Amino acid sequence: MDAVRLIVTSRRALATGGGVPDLLTEMWQAQALAQAIGSRLALVGPPQLRDEATGLADLAGHGIGVLDRTPLDSGEPRAARLTELGDTRACLMHLGGLLGDVGIALVGIACAADDEATYWSCVEAIDAADEARDRVRDMLRKLADREAAPPRREAV
Repeated sequence: MDAVRLIVTSRRALATGGGVPDLLTEMWQAQALAQAIGSRLALVGPPQLRDEATGLADLAGHGIGVLDRTPLDSGEPRAARLTELGDTRACLMHLGGLLGDVGIALVGIACAADDEATYWSCVEAIDAADEARDRVRDMLRKLADREAAPPRREAV
């Protein structure tokens, strides 16, 4: 499935999530998707984005580990359905939005947490989501810089 479709599905699921366990599962799904997209971009994306894409995959992986929540259903993670990235810019724009939604949802859960362990794992996951979103912004900036640069002329 196309990355943008998966991201839109994740954003909808996060927006309509029920209680805390459902929201944490959707955040886990979103981080897994960010990790898969980062890994794919690191392998086949534009060369100037590969370092940041590797960093994105690492940060999203950290977010997965902090949340320590596997999907409630027995099916495969949504990220496993990723077959193509499509337009890199559109993919990154949507992914940045998803990571922003994850951060906002985590703030809500952290503020309502009854125990310190949940609070601190949310704080760490917020940091991971914010840093991953920063990587996405860096990649979008590099794409914009590449498009704004005048075309290179070959020597005659």
